[in-house]
Amino acid sequence: MAETSTTPASARSWHPVARYGDMARLWVRAELSYPASFAMLVVGSMLINALDFAGIAIMFSSIDSLGGFGLREIALLYGATGVGIGIADTLIGSVERIGEFIRTGRLDQMLTKPVPLLVQVCSDRFTLRRLGRITQAGVVMAWALPVVDWTPSRVLVAVLMVLSSSALFFGLFVLFSCVQFWTSDASEFANAFTYGGNTLTQYPLTVFPRELAIALTVVLPIAFVNWYPCLYLLGRSDPFGFPAWLQFCSPLAASVVVAAALLVWRTGVRRYTSTGS
Repeated sequence: MAETSTTPASARSWHPVARYGDMARLWVRAELSYPASFAMLVVGSMLINALDFAGIAIMFSSIDSLGGFGLREIALLYGATGVGIGIADTLIGSVERIGEFIRTGRLDQMLTKPVPLLVQVCSDRFTLRRLGRITQAGVVMAWALPVVDWTPSRVLVAVLMVLSSSALFFGLFVLFSCVQFWTSDASEFANAFTYGGNTLTQYPLTVFPRELAIALTVVLPIAFVNWYPCLYLLGRSDPFGFPAWLQFCSPLAASVVVAAALLVWRTGVRRYTSTGS
């Protein structure tokens, strides 16, 4: 006799992930109804993001290393952080518009629906054009891979780095967007830590003061996006003399940031008072 699922179909259909997928598909279907426009937006996103790495590559026409790292090594850092923030931005980038939802009263409407609020906010205006950022960063990262002396453990660390990077940026997007529950318009404040963090991690931390490296490890653990796992992948000891075990702590750092973000989100939702509109 064929084994049947013990979970009712109706329950599965209301699972948060399933609901997110349903709402995201609606936006994707609408977006793909204009294929030429969609293709131009994706290509345009790729080209715009490529300018960042082009600037780094041009810099290497007059220098041999930056902070003790060669171009391919920096490409590995660049690709890892680019893929991570690209995935997070694609999946939940709309959360940074929470202030707009509050001001327009849309958040009140969302609160009346039997779907988790975070799922609704993150899936709103879901767009695949952000795949341009992921593709461009992925190409750069693929170009950098030969610089690594691959072993099974390094393959595992590389996979965990990409997953943890995405989770860390997920947490940062949610965490700093929550500020808008109290200020209603602080999207630029959030961007300073998300997109600003992405820019910082495109470069080796050796170009920054030791104090900043400590802050990005202990206070705001953006260094775990790519810096520590890449040190292991490249077979380098920590130039700041930090413990080697930090190179394996990206999943832990991501878990802490995501947990903190969800806690702050719940606090913000509970303290939220309707706009009355």
